[in-house]
Amino acid sequence: MKIKIIALLLGLSASLLATASHAETLQVAVGTSDITNIDPHRANGFDSMLLSNVFDGLVRFPPGSADPARLEPDLAESWEISEDGKSWTFHLRSGVQFHGGYGELTADDVVYSLKRASDPATSSFAGNFSSIADVAKVDDKTVRIDLKYADGGLLGLLSNFHGGLIVSKKAAEEMGSGFASKPIGTGPYAIAEHMPQQHVKLVAHQDYFRGKPEIDEVLWRFVLSDSSRDLAFQSGQIDMIYGKREQRWVEQVKERADTKVDVFGLGEFRTLHINKSIKPLDDIRVRQAIAAAIDIDQIVRFVGSDIARKGCSVVPPGYLGESCSWTIEHDVEKAKTLLAEAGHGDGLTLPVVVSNISSQLPIMEIIQSQLAKAGISLDMKVVDHPTYQQLIRQNASALVFYGAARFPVADTYLSEFYHSNAIVGQPNAITNFSHCSAGDADIEAARTQTDEDQRLASWKAAQEKISEDVCSVPLFELLQVWARSAAVDLGYDLKGAINIAPQITEKSRVNR
Repeated sequence: MKIKIIALLLGLSASLLATASHAETLQVAVGTSDITNIDPHRANGFDSMLLSNVFDGLVRFPPGSADPARLEPDLAESWEISEDGKSWTFHLRSGVQFHGGYGELTADDVVYSLKRASDPATSSFAGNFSSIADVAKVDDKTVRIDLKYADGGLLGLLSNFHGGLIVSKKAAEEMGSGFASKPIGTGPYAIAEHMPQQHVKLVAHQDYFRGKPEIDEVLWRFVLSDSSRDLAFQSGQIDMIYGKREQRWVEQVKERADTKVDVFGLGEFRTLHINKSIKPLDDIRVRQAIAAAIDIDQIVRFVGSDIARKGCSVVPPGYLGESCSWTIEHDVEKAKTLLAEAGHGDGLTLPVVVSNISSQLPIMEIIQSQLAKAGISLDMKVVDHPTYQQLIRQNASALVFYGAARFPVADTYLSEFYHSNAIVGQPNAITNFSHCSAGDADIEAARTQTDEDQRLASWKAAQEKISEDVCSVPLFELLQVWARSAAVDLGYDLKGAINIAPQITEKSRVNR
């Protein structure tokens, strides 16, 4: 193992010498073998982290914050809302330039982007935009959004997060399918190249409307091995790394000189989705047995109290509308009894696809051991993370261990993971890996509620029904862990990040 790590480090060293030629290059290493999809209306996970440096929204979370109450103007400098709350008019900044000479941002780009984000054929987040009736150009710098019903969460949809990212209409139409590999935005950095399984190079957007970035290049490197990332970081070849989200690692790295460890939210909520379309998981007794066999407290202790928060609902901790509704307690004997009642007294085996990244595989190995005590065997197929992302969307796994951070309002999580419109395999599929539909009526009712108490009541009812149907087992929120050299000045105070990584802004710098 040591020889393999040294070889990986030497290979990384050669690559760094070939590309890092000046002091204004920031070297970032992330824990994946490659990007999966950097189309801004498809991207998740590590891809979203990358794109947070490339795109803007009409509004934004200030750098260093993931608090919806702090949303501020971004590409839109102001807006008005009609008295009935169903029509929003946004006034765009003047002089905002797209990357690559694609011209100035206009209302046409915003209309195109939001319609693209709302279309299941071009967006993984289309379901989130169901409240929008129409997006129309008023003039070159004014856009009107008409809603089917008053939606108090609209600004969140229009933020610098997932479907809210604004793209160049001209670039998307000219590039066609090629746009997905080199998309054009307005952010502080532009995508210059993608070397598969090596890196994505970002270069400073010289005409960025907030000012020319201090850092000239950002090398977004793919280093799957935790040990290799850490060794490269310790040797000074990497400036900032995606950390190992384990308590012991955090404590050890905090002791190093000239090193800053950042632990922050939004955390990714870890959930074990139970795929009801694969027998015998269509039997609720089997799903209940799986839930009873899992010891969530043991998992949280393993991860560490500083970086893991136990969940109590299918909606993540702290999201607006979260209602603690999970009632199944750890009880191995109860799990065995339920399996016997369902005709599986001799046990059963389930096919499961698992990602090899460090924030997933160890947890699934613990769950595998826990389920085995109740007679449930997992035939685990361990694959690289991009392959995992593909296979779970092809309905290839009986259980799907998935972590995600979303705009922190109950509707976004319920809609993407538990509404039947989002079942994988459907035209506008997102991430309903469990094939759950128990909360559909209440999820839909909450969207049209104008009374806040009634909306909260509908979200609560949806969570209770989803929990009762055991569509998934809510586990824990895993906070983000990054380490950076003390020489890296982010340019802001990092309290949180909506795109789950420290954002590199025009004010970020490396003080070598």
